[in-house]
Amino acid sequence: MSLMSLARALPDPVKNAIKATRDNTGIALVRLFSSSGFLSSVYYCLISREFDREHRAVLLGRLNFAKRMRGQGENDAFLRRNVHRLEKGLIMRPRRSTFAEDYIGPTVRCYADATQAGVVNGQQRWANDVLTDYFSAVGSTPRIDSAKRAFTSTQTPGNTNRCVPYPHSDLPECPVSYDELMVLFRRRRSVRWYQDKPVSNALLEQAVRAAALAPSACNRQPFRFYVSNGKEKAAEVAKCAGGTAGFHDNLPCVIAVVGDLGCYPEARDRHVVYIDGSLAAMQLMLALESLGLSSCSINWPDVEERERQLSKILGLAYQERTVMLLAVGYADPTGGIPYSDKKTEKDLIVYN
Repeated sequence: MSLMSLARALPDPVKNAIKATRDNTGIALVRLFSSSGFLSSVYYCLISREFDREHRAVLLGRLNFAKRMRGQGENDAFLRRNVHRLEKGLIMRPRRSTFAEDYIGPTVRCYADATQAGVVNGQQRWANDVLTDYFSAVGSTPRIDSAKRAFTSTQTPGNTNRCVPYPHSDLPECPVSYDELMVLFRRRRSVRWYQDKPVSNALLEQAVRAAALAPSACNRQPFRFYVSNGKEKAAEVAKCAGGTAGFHDNLPCVIAVVGDLGCYPEARDRHVVYIDGSLAAMQLMLALESLGLSSCSINWPDVEERERQLSKILGLAYQERTVMLLAVGYADPTGGIPYSDKKTEKDLIVYN
């Protein structure tokens, strides 16, 4: 008789006693090893291997970032971060006469590498315009002057619609009232039952255009949306997540929000992919709702077997971490929606 068969054959009181002993032993170990940072590390080294993937993914992310820095192409995350830092320096009150000395040289080299490699995109135009304003505004030092000469040799002509900091008064008037916004928020519910109707890629692209406007730390935008459009593809991806067994075959489209740890040189930023990815995902879901498409965010816990399964399907690099899955489609009018009572502002606000 196998161990599984033997376990099933045990009387319930015996099984309950074994479970209680196992749980109590587990809590006792957690209590002991949580008493210090060193013992916590020992726990996750010798007793639990739950963080193995994150540890390796962070290291591979740092390695990937270093390889991008040594390459001659565009390091998207590095350039985005530093150009955004320059923008913050330009709008500072009062503005310092010189700033960014420690990183202006590498920033210009990164911009020049991308330019010489023939990269032409919105980021290059933004970088060119901000660097132009920076060198016009900043004072003279040997490092700044050296970077300015290097930039001048690769600078591209600007145009009338320059991508540079602007006053708040230039923003368009908000056409949406609080009450109208609350209607959108109340309409955006987690929908699990959809019509058998295809989802247009054009609508998805329109929604992603809105999601790209979500805030992102230093404007890195360290995420991508992996779209599995079509019921068979969507079901294959949705099956990788827990809690979808009852409805995954009903989904017309699934989007995986995936963060790239290769955008960071330091382990301290390892959680930013989840923050930035979630901000963009929420904005994406609201945009989808405004376009007549419903959605459902699907939790993605860190389970090694499922990580390997989804990575194989989507072709993810090890340093790419899934933030969540999103089901997308046209809601079935007869499908049920959980009430999901929400906390109030009194529950959530802590004044100090």
